[in-house]
Amino acid sequence: MPATHDTTADGPADAPPEAVTPLLRGVGVLRRLTEAGGRMPVGELERATRLARSTVDRITGTLARMGYVRIEGRDVVLAPRLLDLGNAYLASVRLPDLLGGRADALADALDESVSLAVADGDGVRLVHQSTRRRAMSVSFRIGDLLPAERTAPGALFASEWNASAWERWRERRADVPVRQGAAEGFEERAAAAGRDGWAVDDQLVEPGLVALAVPVRGTDGRIACVLSTVSHTSRHDAASLREALLPRLRTAADAMERELREAREAPAATPAAAPSGLASWTGSSKQELGRGFVESLARGLTVPTAFGEGRAALSLTAVAQATGLARATARRALITWEHLGCVTSEGRTFRLTPGVLSLGFAPLSRTTLTRIAQPHLAALAERVRESTSLAVLVGDEVQYTGRVETSRIMNVDITLGTRFPAYATSMGRVLLAGLPEAERAARLAGSDLRALTPYTVTGRTELDAILRRVGRDGHALVDEELEVGLRSIAMPVHDRTGRVVAAVNVALHTSRRSREECVTEVLPELTAAIAGIESDLHVTERFARVPAY
Repeated sequence: MPATHDTTADGPADAPPEAVTPLLRGVGVLRRLTEAGGRMPVGELERATRLARSTVDRITGTLARMGYVRIEGRDVVLAPRLLDLGNAYLASVRLPDLLGGRADALADALDESVSLAVADGDGVRLVHQSTRRRAMSVSFRIGDLLPAERTAPGALFASEWNASAWERWRERRADVPVRQGAAEGFEERAAAAGRDGWAVDDQLVEPGLVALAVPVRGTDGRIACVLSTVSHTSRHDAASLREALLPRLRTAADAMERELREAREAPAATPAAAPSGLASWTGSSKQELGRGFVESLARGLTVPTAFGEGRAALSLTAVAQATGLARATARRALITWEHLGCVTSEGRTFRLTPGVLSLGFAPLSRTTLTRIAQPHLAALAERVRESTSLAVLVGDEVQYTGRVETSRIMNVDITLGTRFPAYATSMGRVLLAGLPEAERAARLAGSDLRALTPYTVTGRTELDAILRRVGRDGHALVDEELEVGLRSIAMPVHDRTGRVVAAVNVALHTSRRSREECVTEVLPELTAAIAGIESDLHVTERFARVPAY
């Protein structure tokens, strides 16, 4: 587990002299926000960090400029772009990319939740999670840190601890109260896990939950990660879980170890492109915002993004080149990150540690498309002064999953969950246009294309031509086809693979803007909103599943 440090107004009291104080403070703010679930009033943040209000304002202003937080009234809220830091770690270790598919397949086969975990000091941090949707489901998240003594993976990792690691664990146990029964006998459980090659958690992490874990070893013979499954005591006790699932977990772990060997033996892939221009961006931001922008904090936060797929271990020179920072600046930032437990050094190379996931990853990765889109819908509604909505396709209908209304005497009155026929709505048309042609035809074949107003298009040939045009244009404008007096314009939202997963529209009364004005005035603002939603969605779903709502 990353070390914790007593803080003062100047940062952790035991920080090395080369550490970057604004970076220490900024990471402290991000960790307090993470511990609070991702949202905190600025006054509470001031008290939690013991920093002056002016310092908190400058730090949060800098983080907002970087897209890592949003300022909503008096609250500071973590923003999806912060996931870039955790994504850099997960991409660099490659475990989710290489083994996540097998974990998902195992979860489907067992009909139980399955996870991959790595060691983080004397704790355990989840890096991949395949959950089952039940009335009572596991609520652990990617990035969550759990005490080793309360988990099945922890016993396996502890079986490889040396004497100094055990001493650190005993010191933490003395300083931090632990749940009764969790620590007692942990050393014996760790020894048994090392001897048996498996471990169980019999309701130590949570009453009613039992878990079984097996190691996945790397090419060096040490544990690279731990594969585990979690069940409820209504389905299994610890003994029946082991008896029923241990052989299948071991088979899956063997396959994962083969994947790791093959990846090691395969020709080195071309490293993914490192970020560029970050240092010059921080410089221009400083010129624009002056004292309100903490340049040393922003520069320090760019360092983790130098790592990634094909860039797991980097020299100081490589970090400086990837970020555009001077070597001296990159060196001080790396020293700071190492002190914070987010970077480790081996000779002249540096690697990210799982501690990077402590910076917002858990609350931000457990989200929905609706939550991601909501601030963008609000900003769009404010810019165009009209109601905005988010919808998904359900059968041959659109279902509203997000909405921001404006304050007008005459407004479009729609509630979340409302459904309308897709063929007669702007969002429905961009969603239908995004489907493969055969699927679109199948959905429309079962639709009753009835006239909802005198202007509704009901001819299948004409509708098919309209949908083809919508697909080419990238937007749909529907004029009084759903309701007389209602005009709307919509665009699709694409996921990382390019698949259309939702749509956003602006709806208004025909008296307020003409068709031409919708295209010239509203469409550019809608395009900008879609770009923001897709950017946040793509960074979020890099290593996490994002349901629609």
